[in-house]
Amino acid sequence: MDNLLSKFDPFAAPLGRLFLSLIFIGAGFAKVASGGAGMTEYMEAAGVPGFLFWPAALFELLAGIAILIGFKTRLVAFLLAGFCLVTAVMFHADFADQTQQTMFLKNLAMAGAFLFLMRFGGGEFSLDNRAASGDS
Repeated sequence: MDNLLSKFDPFAAPLGRLFLSLIFIGAGFAKVASGGAGMTEYMEAAGVPGFLFWPAALFELLAGIAILIGFKTRLVAFLLAGFCLVTAVMFHADFADQTQQTMFLKNLAMAGAFLFLMRFGGGEFSLDNRAASGDS
């Protein structure tokens, strides 16, 4: 079984980065495109200053792109793990609401995946891997 699974090794890291990055690229793009309509009020209702909308939106978008292409993967993964944990606690800790509980657990799962990326790096087809192998 390990031999069969090893055939998929070269594709695991890039697909993992793709799947993890999509939620951040999509959310960041949507936030930037909306100009913050409704989001600053949502953030302020959760006790987060509305002026943090733009830094958060741009961080989501740019960090998502960095994960996708494998640029500074370990650092960005560490930052995104923290981002996932903070947003889980600040925005999704209403465990009486099944949707919020699911969102909280989703954020924990993503934080865990980012910790794996932080530990093991971007893997195949990442800019980090290319720079490390001297193919620049």
